[in-house]
Amino acid sequence: MLIVRALLLLGSLVLAMLPFATATAAPPTWHPPQGATELPLWPDGKVKAPPKLKGPEQISETISKASGEHWLMLQNVAVPTLTLFPAQGAANGTAVMVVPGGGYNVLAMDLEGSEICDWLTAQGITCALLKYRVPASGPNWNHDCNCRDIPSVPMALQDAQRAMGLLRAQAARWGIDPQRVGVIGFSAGGHVVAGLSTHARRSYSPVDAADAQPSRPDFAMVMYSGHLWAGHGKGLSLVKDIVVDDTVPPTFIAQATDDRTDDVRESLAYYQALIDAGVPVEMHLFARGGHAFGLRLKDAPVAAWPHLAQRWMQDIGMLPKPGP
Repeated sequence: MLIVRALLLLGSLVLAMLPFATATAAPPTWHPPQGATELPLWPDGKVKAPPKLKGPEQISETISKASGEHWLMLQNVAVPTLTLFPAQGAANGTAVMVVPGGGYNVLAMDLEGSEICDWLTAQGITCALLKYRVPASGPNWNHDCNCRDIPSVPMALQDAQRAMGLLRAQAARWGIDPQRVGVIGFSAGGHVVAGLSTHARRSYSPVDAADAQPSRPDFAMVMYSGHLWAGHGKGLSLVKDIVVDDTVPPTFIAQATDDRTDDVRESLAYYQALIDAGVPVEMHLFARGGHAFGLRLKDAPVAAWPHLAQRWMQDIGMLPKPGP
């Protein structure tokens, strides 16, 4: 009887402690898929975390208001990383860095990240997924995050420039051609891509030999970007932090005209500026697809974009052309 009472008391204590244990457990965070390798982006102590973080890094499933899709939302990234996905089958030497969107507030790590890498690696491309600092890491972030008092430091651009230098510095390790390194970005990530393409100089002081490598991509894909168009009453003018010249790499642009998150004039403004500067550019606008479609919409016109992007990469010599 005494033993039974003791066990009942012990069970009561365990049950009483469960809410506390659950409340204090570390929140889930993002981990690279099997076969991928995650690398630190900066040497220890060389990068500062964004101020005013709301809590520890954590990931959760959410539903897009624009598309209704379920996606993994990563929040409070203080330590940026670069995750390498090896090419499937025979690598062709091309690499593409993927920059997910999220309004400079969060990161869409599967919808605009790992799923894009799966598509790229199936084409023999080595993929690098950028986990950059959020929130408020861009010059024109989503003010819904209540971060107006955070200084306008282009942390996302810094992380992207650093990542491009690392890819080229470690090209031999990953079996890639340092002159065939491209980038694709979605929504806010598209703005990061435009920043990479138009800023030849680093936005930070060099920290090691990787920063001696060029940070501009050899080709760029800008997908339903925000923060490019200067706004109503200004024609198709670009925002002041995007300045286009003839050194911008060949660019592919895609967006749906029914996008209610980012006006289609974001893409039109960037396209017109590239045309004016003599930059090779291909743009596709689709009647239906909304925002944040990634690779998932199979029954909408926008579903054609991956094939068109693949054909474009073949045309500019970054992918081998199919045989006869």
